[in-house]
Amino acid sequence: MSAGRGDRELDMGKDAVRSTGMVLLVSLLMACGGGGGGDGASTPATPTTPTTPAPVTPAPAERPPTFTSASSATVPEGTLQVFYTATAVHPDGKPFSFELAGEDKFAFLIDQHTGGLRFANLPDFEQPTDMNRDGVYAVSIIANDGRLSSTLALTVKVTNLDLPPQRVRRIASGTNYPMFLWPEPGATSYGRMFLIERGGKIKLLDTESGAVNPNLFLDLSREVSTDGERGLLGFAISPDYLAERTIYVMLTVADGTLEVRRYKTYMNYHDAADPASADVILRIPHPRNIHNGGWLGFRGDLLYIGVGDGGSSGDADNNAQNRASLLGKILRINPRRDDFPADPNRDYAIPSDNPFRAPDAPEVWAYGLRNPFRNSFDPQTGNLYIGDVGEGSIEEINMIPANVPGLNFGWPIMEGTQPFRGGSTAGLTPPIAEYRHGTGPREGSSVTGGVVYSGPIEYLRGQYLFADFTQPNLWSIPTSDIRQGATITSASFALRNAEFTPMSGTIDHVVAFGTDLWKNVYFVDFDGDIFVLERSPGESATPRPSALAAPELLPAATMSKASAVQLGREVIRERLNRR
Repeated sequence: MSAGRGDRELDMGKDAVRSTGMVLLVSLLMACGGGGGGDGASTPATPTTPTTPAPVTPAPAERPPTFTSASSATVPEGTLQVFYTATAVHPDGKPFSFELAGEDKFAFLIDQHTGGLRFANLPDFEQPTDMNRDGVYAVSIIANDGRLSSTLALTVKVTNLDLPPQRVRRIASGTNYPMFLWPEPGATSYGRMFLIERGGKIKLLDTESGAVNPNLFLDLSREVSTDGERGLLGFAISPDYLAERTIYVMLTVADGTLEVRRYKTYMNYHDAADPASADVILRIPHPRNIHNGGWLGFRGDLLYIGVGDGGSSGDADNNAQNRASLLGKILRINPRRDDFPADPNRDYAIPSDNPFRAPDAPEVWAYGLRNPFRNSFDPQTGNLYIGDVGEGSIEEINMIPANVPGLNFGWPIMEGTQPFRGGSTAGLTPPIAEYRHGTGPREGSSVTGGVVYSGPIEYLRGQYLFADFTQPNLWSIPTSDIRQGATITSASFALRNAEFTPMSGTIDHVVAFGTDLWKNVYFVDFDGDIFVLERSPGESATPRPSALAAPELLPAATMSKASAVQLGREVIRERLNRR
């Protein structure tokens, strides 16, 4: 090899080494994050091959839930629990909820998550509340996922109960003009009730066996007047009876004066009251032998008293509208204190929130009443329901909402919602229910105020039960329908005569309603029978024993049964005459 050729090959080798070194340096600088060589030289970009975009798949159309439940249902009257469950599926697996629409939607409640449907109030076959009043309810159930919804048109038919969940059983007969029943509290006295008779005797009745204690609890027969509508009319026990053993009674004495008295039981024997413990806490002069009222009731420590207007047609003495008179009123007093130590006729205190002061009578809580004979408190709300006996053509139920003082129910300016004597109606409170005089199934002539049912028969809970004394009619009104200032007419009364037909005997002159410690309701019939409204044996795991035998016959030396019935008819005619 010549020197020239060798030099040229050596130079070419050096050039190759320099070129390879440059490539390595550029690669090293790029790996270290540099954008180019240290001498500013750049590497040409590698050309890319264009790609074809992938085809776009359109999103599936949104779909609503689909119902899978039936479009009709039947339910027995009186059913409050869930009777139908709406079911649906969502094709896209989305969550959804249920809601209601349609003309009868307000009759129902639905669980938005489970679809469980139930009535908002007790359905009644005899008193349907659907728009068409035919007992077939139309409601739309909507399944909504927040964007889309579907609707199911549901019809619900309420059916009549073939086998009632209750029975009415006669527990006593032959009692002597019973006027009232009141439960005796205490674990050892379940089933015992105080039985108050018009003639002045108070007895202990065992409602399970039907037996009457042969020893009287209290005998006031020598002190009470039974002329006309007089007698032993009212009874109540102190709120803490187990500690105090104190009872209160309201009676008419020989001169017609109304007395409210207090008695205590014997210290070591609680099956009788001690006559020597008598304390007259209130005396009210009364001019006639009718329209006495006669009801007593406690709410808390305060005693409420129903007093009639004193009689005479149309309240000729104007007692009901005279706030200085105690007649024609609901009174409210505190019997635990004495604001009048110098007055033997007033052994009580005036509650500080009573509405009136002198010259008005401070005892007055409400006024404008004719004969508030039988009244009761709703145990849930404290509302006071008043059965006020009418005169010309109307019987009425009034209500005092809890803790609302000073209401004027209008007698004798108004009788129910109808003008009677006439005059200004400003400030008057109309009845919450009324019915006309007559002999039809929703008529009568002498109302007997009742009770709000809170016992074991589910479909009756929340119903105000009441009756007429002269006509054998028993009714109810849902308390959920009652509004102060609006009057329910008899067309809306639920007639209960058929379902409250007793197993034996006849309910025809209801003079009072009672309630025991189980909250069973009792019908006190003036002719001597006492009935209990209770669950049918098949409806209760532990039915109470029945006793249909009469516990005590009316003493023949006192009055025969025929004479007793005759006297009862005379009292009825007396009420009809409205003297």
